[in-house]
Amino acid sequence: MVSQAVILAGGKGERLASRLGGRPKPLVEIAGLPLLERQLRALEAAGFSETIVLASHLAEQLTRFLDARSPGSLKVTVVEDGVLTGTAGAVINVREMLHDDFLVIYGDTLFDVDLARLCAFHQRDRQAAATLLVHPNDHPWDSDLVEIDETELIRRFHRPPHPQGDWLANRVSAALYVVRKDSLTAVRPSDGARSLDFAHDVFPALLEAGASLRAYESSEYIKDIGAPERLDRACEDLVLGKVAGAALRNRQRAVFLDRDGVLNALNGHIASPDQLEVFATAGEAVRMINRSGYRAVVVTNQPVVARGECTLEDLGAIHAKLETVLGRASAFVDRIYVCPHHPDAGFPGEVVALKRRCDCRKPAPGLLLRAQADFNIDFAQSWMIGDRAADRSAARACGVGFVLVSAQDAPRADDPEALNDFVFGDVRRAALFITAIYPEIARILAPVIDGAQAPGELFIGGPAGSGKTTAAAVLARELRQRGRQTTIVSLDRAPARNGGRDIGEALLTYHRERRRLAGASPETIRIWEGSAALAVARVVRAKGERVLLETVRVTGREAEPGGADDRTPDADLGGSPMPWMLSLDAGFEPQRRR
Repeated sequence: MVSQAVILAGGKGERLASRLGGRPKPLVEIAGLPLLERQLRALEAAGFSETIVLASHLAEQLTRFLDARSPGSLKVTVVEDGVLTGTAGAVINVREMLHDDFLVIYGDTLFDVDLARLCAFHQRDRQAAATLLVHPNDHPWDSDLVEIDETELIRRFHRPPHPQGDWLANRVSAALYVVRKDSLTAVRPSDGARSLDFAHDVFPALLEAGASLRAYESSEYIKDIGAPERLDRACEDLVLGKVAGAALRNRQRAVFLDRDGVLNALNGHIASPDQLEVFATAGEAVRMINRSGYRAVVVTNQPVVARGECTLEDLGAIHAKLETVLGRASAFVDRIYVCPHHPDAGFPGEVVALKRRCDCRKPAPGLLLRAQADFNIDFAQSWMIGDRAADRSAARACGVGFVLVSAQDAPRADDPEALNDFVFGDVRRAALFITAIYPEIARILAPVIDGAQAPGELFIGGPAGSGKTTAAAVLARELRQRGRQTTIVSLDRAPARNGGRDIGEALLTYHRERRRLAGASPETIRIWEGSAALAVARVVRAKGERVLLETVRVTGREAEPGGADDRTPDADLGGSPMPWMLSLDAGFEPQRRR
């Protein structure tokens, strides 16, 4: 078990000098608490027993701070060497104090990471010289990128500037390491060098010497606060709950993304980076997902591997291009999950071991389930954007909301379940809907959602293009998340006669569907949507059915009970809040909030 940490606290903090007020950088306050105190509390919570703080600049202030700190379960020792020897040089100088394995923390990083999980990952490979936490970021072009193979071994490091045309996966070292002491034995400064740095000297030298370095991939929160703008952003993230919200102990929201047809053009069986044409809208879409607090997770069937048309290494290069292009738009995917299998045999050069039926090839939900285990994902608060029925089936198997892009596999007109889908023309519109429009519609419709606590009928009417189908699907999803059973029926699906629809056609559909649904659960809320829905509601109520003409008129900004002309007394219903009638006056657009 790893129980010792080393905190590198020797930097002068020159870029942050205007905010430090003469203090060392680790004592800068983050939302009212010194950064060093936050780090020590994280170590205590993770079960560490000892910490060495390596200091040089203003070390006496660090000592006074730690002496005044309430004693806890963590033994803290300050070591002052007075000479800047680099991140690794300072650690090597105290080699005799180190445990066999120890955690290295930079004194200018704010983090909320499952440290015990990181250390356990490191200890699974007793041959690893070190394990580095790596993550994607929104500026890979100027970051040190880490190249990783499919076994989580680090193959090389790429320092910026990155040559144009190099496709590099967006994996950045987060400056949080677990290091094996023995690996530092043979590390020495090069001729003329006065210091050693972990990232630029030690780790590349270990790779060159044949040592194993492991990559621990995580999207948990870790950022350096070494400049004023970074400090401000970290303080804001902490106050807004983004720091704790990204922690694996908390349930995560995700947007699952199919690859081909969603993020890139359908150019046949893509077997090389040259064939990958990323949509111009993909970067903006993924950036919206990133900034809205969702995990962006790609789940893709890639039978080209099983058919022998490309190798896993080739596929890695294809995905490196995808991540590079997205990175140029300040966007990133948290993880890419691939099914390389194919159930059918008979392809020249096929990989026999991969020719099988599996539980990860969509429509099976295996890829989503793997992501859920890795990220602690809450399916009920998550979405999938796909372009095929297989994507829809995988999403539904997990209770994930589904958004369809492209008309290639559009919902069939005779499929009632398709009314639960949301359909948009491209991934940017789909991402905008998930991150901005859907929450606004749900807010607008809150009176209806909160009032629908009993089974019955709910009618949604309005002119063409006012968003009736979308509102119905939003209501159904929100009610299901509250444990209600729902079904959506379109009153506009009756055959049109004489070039149009009338109340008679809608009434025929209503009565036919009521008979069809007669055997459904009596607890079901039936949502009727269509241009004649309100007229149908008034007719069936006039015939004695228990229909409350409680109209919520929606303008795209607010939902309020209608006036006297729209409201019918509900005394005969015993005060039941159901059913509602929903009148849509205009389509939905996301509202900018000041």
